[in-house]
Amino acid sequence: MSNRVLPLRDALREAIQEEMQRDETVFLMGEEVAEYDGAYKVSKGLLQEFGPKRVIDTPIAELGFAGIGVGAAMNGLRPIVEFMTWNFAVLAFDQIVNNAAKTLSQSAGQFRCPIVFRGPSGSAGQLAQQHSQMFESWMSNVPGLKVISCIDPADAKGLLKSAIRDNDPICFMESELMYAHTGEVPEGEYLVPIGKAVVRRAGSDVTLVTFNKMILPTLEAADLLAQEGISAEVIDLRTIRPLDHQTIVESVKKTNRIIVVDESWPFASVASEIAYEVQKYAFDYLDAPVTRVNSADTSLPYAPTLVEAYLPNAGKIVKAVKSVLYAKA
Repeated sequence: MSNRVLPLRDALREAIQEEMQRDETVFLMGEEVAEYDGAYKVSKGLLQEFGPKRVIDTPIAELGFAGIGVGAAMNGLRPIVEFMTWNFAVLAFDQIVNNAAKTLSQSAGQFRCPIVFRGPSGSAGQLAQQHSQMFESWMSNVPGLKVISCIDPADAKGLLKSAIRDNDPICFMESELMYAHTGEVPEGEYLVPIGKAVVRRAGSDVTLVTFNKMILPTLEAADLLAQEGISAEVIDLRTIRPLDHQTIVESVKKTNRIIVVDESWPFASVASEIAYEVQKYAFDYLDAPVTRVNSADTSLPYAPTLVEAYLPNAGKIVKAVKSVLYAKA
């Protein structure tokens, strides 16, 4: 198995292509996925290879085509439903939350719903309030759904392949700003287990936990802290539900301090759940309060200066780290 450097969009495409080649029940549907090669070119070339019965352009009707996908999954197919953005998927929440997530329990185990809902989540430059929301905490609040959120191209390939093969409905969160983000990607068969975080950088003084594109300012902050002799361990969650609290807790037992960096709003966020898990499983190891670095508790503005003020960044993370390092036990 060799590695190549690929952008995120190509890693995602390779995962879809390989799974469609491997399993004829897998198909892709969504807005502009066929004739236009995808809004972000993730599906480039798939229509030519697999034809219009397996790569299907849909109307601008998220509730409708999500419902078609759920019905297809209940009848033995494995749909990949692409939303141009998770902000548009709000229109399909009835199908995702009330049908896909509840198929197994409502049918007393008689029906599964092996479907992947995917697309970009979170801020994407100056797209303002209705196109810049993070949906990881929304979706992970629903029993029956699994939630994946990553930007590393190798992870994206391995996790998307695992998601397509999974028998449960999965929300796969990407980032519009990261489709050109590159990394080494294994060639050929490559799977990443769902529900397992990864340590991106080992450290001893403080644990930094994050996911999706916030991994980049978090690693930048770790570099800045290292220049001051502060050793930060960086954990990339990759999967939000099921949450790998064991990896987080083991790190906190070593560092005794934790900062959670989360692009979503602070109230009822993924960071809030992690704070609860840490106090439950590692309270006696903490030398400072669990601290969060979230986006501002407001809708995302349009002005670039306000976007910068709204989002977490390396400077805010460094400041938070110093607040827990110098806190009294």
